[in-house]
Amino acid sequence: MGRPAIAIPEKLFFKIGEVCELAGVQAHVLRYWESEFTMLAPQKNRAGQRVYRKRDVEIALRIKELLYEDQYTIAGAKKRLANDLRAGGKLKIVSSEDEGDNSDTSKTAAPDRSTKMSSAQTAGAGRTAEDRKSLRKVASELRELLALLDAPKKRH
Repeated sequence: MGRPAIAIPEKLFFKIGEVCELAGVQAHVLRYWESEFTMLAPQKNRAGQRVYRKRDVEIALRIKELLYEDQYTIAGAKKRLANDLRAGGKLKIVSSEDEGDNSDTSKTAAPDRSTKMSSAQTAGAGRTAEDRKSLRKVASELRELLALLDAPKKRH
């Protein structure tokens, strides 16, 4: 129905490589996010290596979702994440004990790439999973069309 749930292992600390694997991004991307999103601030151990807690992993996954799937800009994602954290501090990321529950109740309307919520977004807050799936499919098709338009033309 929605996107596949990511199970976060039950452990206290994660190395950067483990977080990269869970989030599906490279280490330099994660380090860049740390510089842009103040709420993503892993501690460092005595050796100077980053150690992420479960909360850091949840935040990284939410950042990826906002940027890659919901198509927010960095500025928009910062504001949305800050609002999400202020609103209750709960991020809807499936951990290993929640694996069977794929409900996506924390999702709201798809953004229009701006940083402000429009009245259309507020009204669309009750979109169904089917609507979100259709919108993602359209977005994917549009990206494919852009790639075709950007591709160099072949001459015979």
